[in-house]
Amino acid sequence: MSATPRIKVCGLTRKKDIARVLELGADFAGVIVYAQSPRGVSTQKAAELVCDIPQGKRVLVDVAPSPERLEAHKALGFDHYQIHFDPAETSPATLAGWSRLAGRQSLWLAPRLPQGSVFPECLLDIADTFLIDAFHAGLYGGSGQVGDWGFFSRQKTAFPEKRWILAGGLNPPNIAAALAATGADCVDVNSGVEAEPGVKDHAKLEAFFKAARPN
Repeated sequence: MSATPRIKVCGLTRKKDIARVLELGADFAGVIVYAQSPRGVSTQKAAELVCDIPQGKRVLVDVAPSPERLEAHKALGFDHYQIHFDPAETSPATLAGWSRLAGRQSLWLAPRLPQGSVFPECLLDIADTFLIDAFHAGLYGGSGQVGDWGFFSRQKTAFPEKRWILAGGLNPPNIAAALAATGADCVDVNSGVEAEPGVKDHAKLEAFFKAARPN
């Protein structure tokens, strides 16, 4: 367990929430542009929100974007591109295209993996960062369900040269246990610090940061 894990707060839709997570010391701030997400914003809104996030901390989140859409995302000024996708439905050519367009250092891959899956090691050649979220048959993240901490820990141990981000149902009451169980160096929180989808609860945010970084 890292004494000071890096923290990404995702699903940000309001400037005041961005300001608060930055005050608390967030390392990354995520803006979702996937239209079917209850926290999704338009590309125009994303372009406005990114201006309030310091360079190096800007993460844009989408689901299986086309090459043209990802190219358009790059013009918005984000630093990192977090892409959720179904490995079984994504061709090697598509994966290579994402890596080429975003750059493997800026590409964060978030494969949707059912319980009991084996991590697709072919992805290791595509990106340097992987986000492991809880599986939900109908959603790409933001479900509030707790992920498989053992699976995460095994991938982190097997491939320590990569950055592994723990997501899925993290909240103030369970973040300390999650860090202890997984040794995660970086975590992603979303629904666990909300008053409602896309609206962050500042008291929950403060409690989460305090629990994740008690020292």
